Amino acid sequence: MMDHVDASTQLARNNEVQLLVFKASTGEDTPFYAINVFKTREVVEAKNHFLTEIPSAHRFLEGTIVLRGVQIPILNLPLWLDHPITYEDQATSRLLICDFNGIIIGLRITEAHRVLKKNWSDMHAPDSYNMNDQAKIVNDTRLEDGSICMVLDFEQLLADVIPSAMVDVLESPENIKDINIPIKLLHGELLIAEDSKIAQKHLHQILDKANINHRIFNNGKLLIEYIRALPDKSIIPAIVTDIEMPEMSGFTVIKTLKEDPKTANIPVIVNSSMTGENNKREAESLGADGFVNKTKSHDILPLVIKLMEEKGLA
Repeated sequence: MMDHVDASTQLARNNEVQLLVFKASTGEDTPFYAINVFKTREVVEAKNHFLTEIPSAHRFLEGTIVLRGVQIPILNLPLWLDHPITYEDQATSRLLICDFNGIIIGLRITEAHRVLKKNWSDMHAPDSYNMNDQAKIVNDTRLEDGSICMVLDFEQLLADVIPSAMVDVLESPENIKDINIPIKLLHGELLIAEDSKIAQKHLHQILDKANINHRIFNNGKLLIEYIRALPDKSIIPAIVTDIEMPEMSGFTVIKTLKEDPKTANIPVIVNSSMTGENNKREAESLGADGFVNKTKSHDILPLVIKLMEEKGLA
């Protein structure tokens, strides 16, 4: 099935996403979950790979396997989702091998269902998913038979189990007070589109530490609506956007901003865990001014200042 995955970023240009739909528990009525295929490598049968346990490891970290010479940590996704599977079910389970920011991990699942293409406008994020900063679901969509399919916040999973894989919020520049922050940024409001609650939390902490005013939107559509309602767009110092978001992808955000003369000169930075060269080239071709790996979100502020200076906005 994974051989048929279309890895072209042309999907994102059309505000589309390709999802691998899977289950993490057994039974006909168990829910469907999904992950962007750009973050997946392959699905393998668990029984074919010897699991080495790690003493005193996190309870969600089962151990490691060796796949093609690479040692890969295996996370117990059913347990993280609060519906653990039996030992018998584990014997017939699958391992979904994923790539997050260059970090390879395996997720235990019970079934790889199918690959599904969706428009981001068909992905929805009810307010119930944003009730706390440790939400496990970021958005959902519907399958052809009407079944709900939920997209998990895999960044939250990594933060829970392998926090070293996430951004170090304390690693913002030590000389931040020595940086000449442009007046427009100092008295303006940095705008951000990001749907992951844990990523929002990290950005808040980093920017609060630098005393930078900012506003975070749960998706790109809300960001664009806010900007369109502003009488004077020139007061925006810079914009930061994720790529994967319900309603409107980050690529569509970039395209929309750069096609409008009123916002075309505003620096736009992509802050994403989808760090492949194809995604970087796509963002650049649409007009993005910079790209930051989410594990290095502390680099956003220095980059914003650099871009503002280059554009004569400082």
